[in-house]
Amino acid sequence: MAIDVEETYRRYGPMVLRRCRRLLHDEALATDTMHDVFVNLLIHHKRLEDRGVSSLLYRIATNLSLNKIRSRARHPEDPSTEVLMKIADATRTEEITHARSLLSRALGKEPVSTATIAVLHLHDGLTLQEVADTVGLSVSGVRKRLRKLKGLLVELEAADRQEMHEKGEAA
Repeated sequence: MAIDVEETYRRYGPMVLRRCRRLLHDEALATDTMHDVFVNLLIHHKRLEDRGVSSLLYRIATNLSLNKIRSRARHPEDPSTEVLMKIADATRTEEITHARSLLSRALGKEPVSTATIAVLHLHDGLTLQEVADTVGLSVSGVRKRLRKLKGLLVELEAADRQEMHEKGEAA
């Protein structure tokens, strides 16, 4: 049975909006993203079955929110926004900046779904089973992705330490 988009919007709209707010920290952008989720649902509603709709919407909201975060980071809306972002980043500690860099580089080598898995499990606190259900993988698949991401982070951290050590010796 095809999904009734209007009923689904009434029932799950608040949940989707909460998810978008939590990830985006911007009310207007969260509202736009929530609407994008339901536009996607409207486009594909005839192909979808009325089963597991909340998980599907949660996954779509997460993916669209992460895409908007990436897009916003790559293409600030105006030059003043870019300057403000640089100032805000300059006030962060070196550790946070370094951690972000490591994570960005590691996730750049992985499928986008790995970022979704990491956010759901490490940020949102979902269990491995809940993450697996949300992204459509097995628990062992989720565990494998997280283990691989951790390994990449360890490798990149070691490479950075080595580079810093070599720079220190050259000085």
